Amino acid sequence: MIEMRLADVAAVTGGRLHRATGEERVASVEFDSRAVGPGALFLALPGERADGHAFAAAAVAAGASGVLAGREVDAPAVVVPPAPPGGHFARTYLAANDPDGSGAAVLAALAALAAHAVRSLPATAVVGVTGSSGKTTTKDLLAAVLAPLGPTVAPPGSFNNELGLPWTALRAGADTRHLVLEFSARGPGHIAALAAAVPPRVAAVLNVGSAHLGEFGSRAAVARAKGELVEALPADGVAVLNADDPAVAAMAERTAARVVRFGLGTGTGPDPVVRAEDVELHAGRARFTLVAPTGSAPVALRLVGAHQVGNALAAAAVALELGGDPAGVAAALSAAEPGSRWRMEVTDRPDGVTVVNDAYNANPESMRAALSALVAIAGPRRSWAVLGTMAELGADAAAAHADIARAARDLGVDRLVEVGAAGYAGAHRVDDAAAAIALLRAELEEGDVVLVKASRAVGLDRVATALLEPGRLDTRGVAAR
Repeated sequence: MIEMRLADVAAVTGGRLHRATGEERVASVEFDSRAVGPGALFLALPGERADGHAFAAAAVAAGASGVLAGREVDAPAVVVPPAPPGGHFARTYLAANDPDGSGAAVLAALAALAAHAVRSLPATAVVGVTGSSGKTTTKDLLAAVLAPLGPTVAPPGSFNNELGLPWTALRAGADTRHLVLEFSARGPGHIAALAAAVPPRVAAVLNVGSAHLGEFGSRAAVARAKGELVEALPADGVAVLNADDPAVAAMAERTAARVVRFGLGTGTGPDPVVRAEDVELHAGRARFTLVAPTGSAPVALRLVGAHQVGNALAAAAVALELGGDPAGVAAALSAAEPGSRWRMEVTDRPDGVTVVNDAYNANPESMRAALSALVAIAGPRRSWAVLGTMAELGADAAAAHADIARAARDLGVDRLVEVGAAGYAGAHRVDDAAAAIALLRAELEEGDVVLVKASRAVGLDRVATALLEPGRLDTRGVAAR
């Protein structure tokens, strides 16, 4: 972050100084009081269990220069005005825990602060990525392929909403060449609001799927929302679009930017200029030839699943636009390890059981991809799919869960275990994570491969963690800590 005075923070956000001289120096922004260090600006945000305003004094005692607050606190602060009525930041994800709107006010101020900071970094290329699935993995791949080309800032985990995105943007400094941002949406206008605060110069759209259908209502509505990212691009920007997904390919008509297409060439529109040829799977990991207008090079991914090829191509297309060459990009892709936890983490136990922890989130598309990867990893070994509910599918939920059960049977998954009342027809049902752990501990045999996957709220990461508690001698991917 470029250092600012507290008075500058007030000027940028439209706030007023409270118990502060304005000369206090701000060198970072933190929303967790436990992470506060000298020179931090602490964000006073409400949560399910506590309100950050109550921790203002403690944050300053820990070294914070001041607090960004929605109401007066017992500490040096910038107190910001309410978010505009009806605007995006007046109806944020905090709404259920934000009765007085103070949290929305802080998030709106944070967006203004991020916008100001990024405008002061004209040499930094802002790269945005969105899609119904694969955003976080592709963000991690983007960080891997762009880092060799210059200092790169990317978010940890899924920092992709009104808090995580501007917080990430504020980590960029004068030497940052690439700022990678992940854009998520819970409804229309969400991506547009985030992109207005921190406009991308390069934007990649991966796919349009069934995630969040309960909130959007239809795939067409999802496509409209995801397309807000390419609409935010300037005329001299670049829209990197998946040519294999018709809904994404159609977004070429919605942007003033130059369009670069990537894919396997299975779409019905123009051919991709960045593509994969000779794709093969080895123990669930893809090898292919990266083909681009400037040349070709072999790639051997360390990530698990055939679906990772599309994510890798998106990252490659962005890197090639920002100065990379095919050989360098292919080498970076081949060296990239999983960067965010609980996403196709593959761990071999000492007894020969393999655990695939993909419990961070789930939707029909990512579930099918994970099941295909499970079967590819298992080969002749016995495969287990331990699945929980896919959330936010609305009226399509019952049919979607039944379809996944059929897909598991068609793929040849040996044991399908349903945790809770998800609706996977024909599965062995257990009540909760504890019951799933007991079943697996009793019945797993040497050489078995277990996939654990559900929407985040189900908490099936506990199942994978419990299965790995005895120890990990041979770890592939990012092992649980």
